[in-house]
Amino acid sequence: MNLVLRVMPMPADANPNGDIFGGWIMAQVDLAGAVLPMRLARGRIATVAVNQFIFKQPVSVGDLLSLYARVERIGKTSITVRVEVWAERNLPSPHVVKVTEANLTYVAIDSQGNPRLFPRD
Repeated sequence: MNLVLRVMPMPADANPNGDIFGGWIMAQVDLAGAVLPMRLARGRIATVAVNQFIFKQPVSVGDLLSLYARVERIGKTSITVRVEVWAERNLPSPHVVKVTEANLTYVAIDSQGNPRLFPRD
């Protein structure tokens, strides 16, 4: 797994109970998941599917999130990526826990938004 993003949620990202909105976490996962496909596609990509998304533990303001990604499969025009989100919490006595895992599919697109082949080296 490659570390592709680090982010710390802020109070504006939390719901009235103090937990970070799931949608905010999903957006971070989509950003992190796109890093490797963009490099491999050498151009534009688009998210076409969220195949699996599991919230394992709540995320709180002040957690330092590390998002890791790994390419699972490369097709002709699409690529599937696994993303894991780990939270470093309780800074006086830090511990790290997995809070989210997901599988997403992206497709390489041309300037008109049509699918294109992934480059093969």
